[in-house]
Amino acid sequence: MNIHGILVPIVTPFDKNGAVDVPTLEKLVNSFIDKGVAGIVACGTTGEYYTLSPKEREIVMTTIAKHAKGKVSLIAGVNSLSTDCTIELANQAKEMGYEGLMLSANPYSLPEQAGIIAHFEKVADAVKMPIIMYNFPARVGVNIEFETVEHLSKHSYIVGIKESSGNFSHALRMLQAKFENFEIICGCDDQPVDFFFWGARSWIAGAANVFPEEQVAIYQAACNGDWDEARRIMTKIYPAIHSMESGDYNQKAKIGCLKGTIDVGSVRLPLVDISDEDKRAFLSLLNN
Repeated sequence: MNIHGILVPIVTPFDKNGAVDVPTLEKLVNSFIDKGVAGIVACGTTGEYYTLSPKEREIVMTTIAKHAKGKVSLIAGVNSLSTDCTIELANQAKEMGYEGLMLSANPYSLPEQAGIIAHFEKVADAVKMPIIMYNFPARVGVNIEFETVEHLSKHSYIVGIKESSGNFSHALRMLQAKFENFEIICGCDDQPVDFFFWGARSWIAGAANVFPEEQVAIYQAACNGDWDEARRIMTKIYPAIHSMESGDYNQKAKIGCLKGTIDVGSVRLPLVDISDEDKRAFLSLLNN
């Protein structure tokens, strides 16, 4: 499984009746592949996984696998309140041909670090698939601390961490540690050049729903050591990225999908659509 490059936690399109819009999802998958992304993450935060019924989740996962398998890396988000339920979701993904998993600490329960370790180790031992841990304390409620990452990085099936805390000092400490066979992945859409400069080789970016070409170009510039070009592209897309990171992230990822050229429908409750005025203001940032 290759996780170097840009991986898209793909949005879930909904039609006017609120159902999963399969034709549009197929179009999105093929478009992202054509634009050079390295992988697709199904049922991540940007995919509104928490709103999907089991049947809808199966439809989304199957559709993505059908069009992406063998072309890019296939990763399944398997977050759940329960560790045992996560294992069920992971086994489902494995049967569908997914190559890896993305997984946070359990939301809501606020586990201690010992519980976080036990959670990841139980899933890894049970499923035996590569796992990318997902550190997003603003949503989950707990931070995966450095010592916990250091411990879990030694597990043969735990291959990286998507670092989305926003605390680059925490990310830099992990990057400087140079854990063996373990990737520190950018999960903050306003920090990729910083991550790449210090040696990261992956960016799992909800904003790649909006800017796949630009983000692939930033990665390629970084690989070539062309930091001026990386900064130039990042400067161009930064206003929209900053707007997304400042609030209504999922709504803007959907409104701006492929720079606003594909209608992927509304978000689902408990999220609500932003105002027409805010929508126009965001769209105005996409083609500066």
